[in-house]
Amino acid sequence: MAAAAATAASKGNGGGGGRAGAGEASSSRKKKGPGPLATAYLVIYNVVMTAGWLVIAVGLVRAYLAKGSYHSLYYSIEKPLKFFQTGALLEVEPVSWTFGPHSSLKLQRSKFGIKTIRNCLSILHCAIGIVPSSVVLTSFQVMSRVFLIWAVTHSVKEVQSEDSVLLFVIAWTITEIIRYSFYTFSLLNHLPYLIKWARYTLFIVLYPMGVSGELLTIYAALPFVRQAGLYSISLPNKYNFSFDYYAFLILIMISYIPIFPQLYFHMIHQRRKILSHTEEHKKFE
Repeated sequence: MAAAAATAASKGNGGGGGRAGAGEASSSRKKKGPGPLATAYLVIYNVVMTAGWLVIAVGLVRAYLAKGSYHSLYYSIEKPLKFFQTGALLEVEPVSWTFGPHSSLKLQRSKFGIKTIRNCLSILHCAIGIVPSSVVLTSFQVMSRVFLIWAVTHSVKEVQSEDSVLLFVIAWTITEIIRYSFYTFSLLNHLPYLIKWARYTLFIVLYPMGVSGELLTIYAALPFVRQAGLYSISLPNKYNFSFDYYAFLILIMISYIPIFPQLYFHMIHQRRKILSHTEEHKKFE
């Protein structure tokens, strides 16, 4: 999930271009970027998604100022959060596109990635070839966030007032505003260094913050899931099949243990690679 969140994965994925000696050799292996129509579509898509997450951010701030408390702020942004997080099923995960005349920056799949309404778009973009990403991997990354929004937070009403929900909502919101701005400016070949730096730096705090919020929210839902038998199927039944949603959620939480460190340290590595490449480029300029 986070591992999706991961939207990994790495939300902070990216690769710097090769060094001077290998530049020409590697250029022939680089994939072409999208055509004019696809670029226009992707720019519009990312602008809309940036605006959507800005709406969520503004909604959180307005609700906090009106209530004077950070408790239960989820209710003030529930609908747009579900919409834009699910909308990510359409989400674009550009991989190995070269942006700008001097940049060989690669945009890879995001971890956290995944968000609920844009998630369906992500899979569609990959499936029809607008972006060169793996449908399977993108689906996994995107669905983890959709799962948390719908199968946990939406389904277990009692957790919606938990502070842990606000924790991952804030982390996702900041991350997505930066990420979609990054994609938009990259597609336009005018990427401000500040946005690039933020994308490859703020995850150091936001990623653990989001993962912590996700895990705490699932943990808070466990007693209610067990008590209500939510989504569980018990024997006997005509299909001779049983499913324990409570145990399933525990397995989801355990899966964070091996996945989170790998994604996190991969992102740290990408940060060094991308930002050090930027500094080297500035020196030559």
